[in-house]
Order: sequence, then structure tokens, then C-alpha cells
Amino acid sequence: MPNSSKLFKVLVPLTSVLAGLVVGAIVMAIFGYDPFLNYASLFTGALGDANAIGETLRELTPLILTALGFSIASTAGFFNIGGAGQALMGWMASVSFALNFSSLPHWLLLLGSIMAGALAGGIWAGIAGVLKAYLGTSEVITTIMLNYIALYLSSFLVKNFLAQDQSDFSKTIPEGARLRTPFLEHLTQNSTFNYGIIISLTMVIVVYFLIKRTKVGYEYRAVGLNDKAANYAGMNVKKVIISAMVVSGALAGLGGAVEGLGNYENIYVMTSLPDIGFNGMAVSLLASGNPIGIIFSGLLFSILKIGGLSISVVSTTPPEIVDIVIATIIFFVGINYVIKIGLEKLSKKKGEG
Repeated sequence: MPNSSKLFKVLVPLTSVLAGLVVGAIVMAIFGYDPFLNYASLFTGALGDANAIGETLRELTPLILTALGFSIASTAGFFNIGGAGQALMGWMASVSFALNFSSLPHWLLLLGSIMAGALAGGIWAGIAGVLKAYLGTSEVITTIMLNYIALYLSSFLVKNFLAQDQSDFSKTIPEGARLRTPFLEHLTQNSTFNYGIIISLTMVIVVYFLIKRTKVGYEYRAVGLNDKAANYAGMNVKKVIISAMVVSGALAGLGGAVEGLGNYENIYVMTSLPDIGFNGMAVSLLASGNPIGIIFSGLLFSILKIGGLSISVVSTTPPEIVDIVIATIIFFVGINYVIKIGLEKLSKKKGEG
């Protein structure tokens, strides 16, 4: 079959999504819930009006950034599980900057807050990068540990330095640091959709160009394929490892900054890590790390997450059923080799017929 490789890159994620929806429907039916009604409610809740679309796009915004971060690390051959912690540190840094430098001109305050988020995420991931490059430490272990350090460190900082009157949350950031605007709120019927989407889509273009068209991207891909061969070819593998992790973390930090400056407009004491880190991994895996594909897979996850909230409104179905669908999709993405073999056999039979 001509262009079969490209075709399978599209068919495998589509098959995974379809399989996830089917499994979700079967689970609903087993427990006596109506899958057709629930799926109809899900898509209506995510796309049914301007407010729903605004919330879906707002959910998409940080997912794109954390997924891009995971994609960069994956391209260089690393499994960065620390996106949640890196996003949280970016969130903390962006809100802290906005609150402590509120006297700056609006444009400088917003730019500084965004850059502070990216810098904090990059530094946090860079710790794992340095340990990987010089000590050979598994990035999986270090990033998991750094996730929980970030969680408890942020809680300590919020409670002791940012919160007021024994509360568990900081002050609202000044208007000049906000990504949400009256124009977008009016356009989407008072949703929390914000200008963070511009940052996300810009980063899609930047990351695509970085990976496909630059020397740095070539080095990431070379190290990801075979670090020993890359070292033999004269590349500074240690530098590439650290660089990839820093860029990966900076993108996740941007995701956290967008949440802090655009969605919540403050930071609070969290009892668990932000979902955007782990969901961003899933989005990237579904898109096979392709920056353009991340937009579409991120949109699917946003529809599922926002629309899933509507399921329990129109029926007694628990909204957690959506998590089963998402987990199943990732499961089938994880066994994409099996799906690919099945599609190849089906294609071969059709060709013989």
C-alpha cells in the first residue's frame, strides 16, 4: 500500500480513540447507563454553545504546552513524567512574579510573569537533566520525585508567603498580568477562555520548526535514536540531554503559567498535582509527539474533560466514566504495535481480494 507508514500514523490513533469510546460505552451499558445519551450529553456539554466552546478551548490551552514539553523530551529519548511538577513550579513562579512586581507597566508585567513561569519549569526539569547527563540517573525516577517535591514546596510557599489571613490561596493577580479579557469573556458568554491560546499555538509552530528545521532538533532526534552513535559523531550528548530537559520543562512551565494567569488568576494550596501534566503526556502519546497532531489530540481530551462534567447533570452516570475512556484510549495507544499489525493484515487481505 503506498504511503502505508503515513496512513498507519493516522489510523492507529483513530482506532485507539474509537476503541476507547466503544469500551466506555460497554462499561456504561454493563452498569445500566445509556451510552448514547451520555455521549450526546458529553459532546453537547463541550461544544453546545459559546460558553462550552470557550471552556473547551481554555482546557486545551495548557494541554498543548505540557504535551509539547513531553514531546521534546521524547524526541531526545527521555520519558519526562515530571510535567505536572514543572507546570506547578511555572504556575507558582508566574503568580509570584505578578504579585511582587505589580507596579511594572502592564506589558512588562505580563511578559515577565510568563517568562518567570517558563524559567521555573525549565530549571525544575533541568535538575533531572543534569542528574541524567552526569550521573546516569533515570529521568523517570527523578521527575516523579521532583513532582512531589514541587507539590509540597508550592503548598509551603503559598501558605507561608502568598496567602493572607490564614487562607489557603494567594491574592488575585493584578489586571495587567491577566490573560483573560472582557472581549473574550463576552465572546464566549463569560467562559474562562483567554489569550493563552495564542501562546500555545505559537509554541506549536516554534517546536515544529525546532524539531524539523534546526541543528538543535537534529541533535535531539539523533540522541533519541542512538546516544552512543551521536556521541561518536561528535555531538555533546550531555549538553543535548540537559538542553532537551530544560526546553521540555520550560514548555510545561508555560502551561502552568497559563493556568495561573489565565484560568485561576491566583494559586492555592493543592492536595494533588495538576491534571494538565499527566493529561499532557497522554495527549502527546496519542499524537505520536507530532506538534500539529497535539492540537487535535488535545482538543479531543478537552472535549472529553469538559463534556464529561455534563454527563452527571443529565443522568446518574458518574463523570469518572470519562477517565475510563481516556485511560482506554491511552492503553490502545500503548499497544499500537498490535493495532498496526492488525491494520496491515486487513490491508493485505483487501489487496489480495
